[in-house]
Amino acid sequence: MTHPLTLSLLCAGLLTSLALPVSAQQKLLPAQSELAFTAKQMGVPISGHFKKFDAQLNFDPARLASSQVAFSVDMGSATLGAKELDSELPSATWFNVPKFPLARFSSSSIKALGAGKFDLTGQLTIKGQVQNVQVPLTMVQSGALTVVSGTLPIKRLAFKIGDGEWADTSMVADEVRVSFKLALSGVGKL
Repeated sequence: MTHPLTLSLLCAGLLTSLALPVSAQQKLLPAQSELAFTAKQMGVPISGHFKKFDAQLNFDPARLASSQVAFSVDMGSATLGAKELDSELPSATWFNVPKFPLARFSSSSIKALGAGKFDLTGQLTIKGQVQNVQVPLTMVQSGALTVVSGTLPIKRLAFKIGDGEWADTSMVADEVRVSFKLALSGVGKL
């Protein structure tokens, strides 16, 4: 007689092996990808980017209901390109990297809009704060490469980014525009 734990492990292994072919093929190509942000300080745009981020994909254009996207960002990799500003970003006032090293997005649904356009809905977690977001994106394929691009406006104060004196939106605007261009391999034909 097979022990229930052994049977459970075998079933889990079988399910994992069935799911692996799609997700194992799909991956983010970080060297060909970009994740940037733009905010306004005293009305003047300031731009930066994240150097480290990753995605876990199980995206099938023919089966959007079962497709999933998870994205993580190393908040300590943020840069505005100026040493004095970059040294402030990891602080508790801004990203609080020691306590919250990663920002995460997890999809709950993907909707096709036609012509390579999609709406990705899910939860965005930054600095321990969770918000439901809708991410409009465009996917373009060239051979085996799929490029996903879009812009997501967020309200920084909803994520407690810029606490204390920096919560004053006359100094730093509440809206931050996060733009992305992600190169992916292994995505099926759109």
